[in-house]
Amino acid sequence: AAWKTYLGRRESDQYRCHGLGVLGSALQSNKRAAEALPVLEAELALNRRYWSHDEENILCSQGNIASCLADLGRHDESLVLKREVFARYKALHGVSHERTIVSGANFCISLQHQEFWDECKTLVRDQLLPA
Repeated sequence: AAWKTYLGRRESDQYRCHGLGVLGSALQSNKRAAEALPVLEAELALNRRYWSHDEENILCSQGNIASCLADLGRHDESLVLKREVFARYKALHGVSHERTIVSGANFCISLQHQEFWDECKTLVRDQLLPA
């Protein structure tokens, strides 16, 4: 019902975009990742189209999509996206920033799920521990 509040707004309306994100997150957290993915992808597309200067928002959207892909069992795609998000946060804020550390930890967890132990150990040792 809440989604209908935002549906009639312009595509470029930030509240409509945030509404998409909330809807996608709610679907995902209720074990409906297959339904959440296109919603989260639409949110990312809107962020890129209208707020391309807001890299933080774009990275957050990409992280949400990566998490959703993992929930769907699409671990290879999730890993690629999490690697990209971590690299962008690191370039944007440096290794000691909270968001960089959180995205690095998420990336490391995905590496563990895929059994990429050496890469995970290197990531923790060289980038996360010094932070």
